[in-house]
Amino acid sequence: MDKIKHIPNTDPTVEERKKDHIQLAFQSQVENAFIDHRFSYEPMLSAHPAEKLPSFHFLGKEWKTPIWVSSMTGGTEKAYFINANLARACQQFGMGMGLGSCRVLLENDERIKDFDFRKIIGDDLPFYANIGIAQLETLVASRQTKKIDVLIDKLQADGIIIHVNPLQEWLQPEGDKIKNAPIHTIRQFLENTNQKVIVKEVGQGFGKESLRALMQMPLAAIEFAAHGGTNFSKIELLRSSTEKLNIYNAITQIGHSAEEMVLLVNELNEELGSKMECSQFIISGGVKNFLDGHYLMGKLNDFSVYGQASTLLKYAEKSYEELEQYLYYQIEGLKLAKAFFKIK
Repeated sequence: MDKIKHIPNTDPTVEERKKDHIQLAFQSQVENAFIDHRFSYEPMLSAHPAEKLPSFHFLGKEWKTPIWVSSMTGGTEKAYFINANLARACQQFGMGMGLGSCRVLLENDERIKDFDFRKIIGDDLPFYANIGIAQLETLVASRQTKKIDVLIDKLQADGIIIHVNPLQEWLQPEGDKIKNAPIHTIRQFLENTNQKVIVKEVGQGFGKESLRALMQMPLAAIEFAAHGGTNFSKIELLRSSTEKLNIYNAITQIGHSAEEMVLLVNELNEELGSKMECSQFIISGGVKNFLDGHYLMGKLNDFSVYGQASTLLKYAEKSYEELEQYLYYQIEGLKLAKAFFKIK
């Protein structure tokens, strides 16, 4: 009987890799209690994913990655460094970007460099300016909405985000009082503008009737800014006295999660039928990673991307290299999820 010949191992990493496997085996034990039941793991039905995610159209432009930089900061020296990193990442990875509040630019251009990033992000990707509902209300009442056109033009933005934040304004020591229902103000604005408009909340999301009203408007998109992520009402309370924080803190626990809002949008899609005018959504608020994004986009029955704010901010304020690495791993994770993690 012939002896079996020993085939030499030509991979120099094998021995070190096997040592790692032995040393890390006990650390890698996973409890059944922590299984993510949102997905069915299907290892038999796909090869490893291709090098790139498929491109797609959203907000009228072609994207390479379904991640939106949710509006965060502007108008400070530090904001320039952060937003420049974020715009650069959008250009590299093919994502869209919403600026933080551009209120300071409505009156003068002293801080325009903190917002002027079209040259970095490029012309081919979505880039939106941003003002609050209180500022829009004032501009509509005084018939000065042309200032929004000027703002969009000087930033070479694709349109305007209106952030709706009645709780934040109420709790903010310097807050503006909102005199009219936001839906009426937005409706008046839409009747007198050709600009693309995105409406978002700021950390507590929208209930069903607010979504119903918004989905019947000719908006470019609705951004959730749901409960579970950065909450600007909470931020204002943390800026206030301890007594005020103790009294009003319970308010910050009221709102709607991104998952709940996905279900509400799906319900309204069925209920509204042909009355539905807005069918693009940015799922944000508590979206911690690519698994959350993959799951929520998969559950929503309309066109969507997912947005992140504080997570991106954490890396963007450190260095571009750290932001780049984070997004690279997120994209690799999305590719893996699409190949092997079927949404239940």
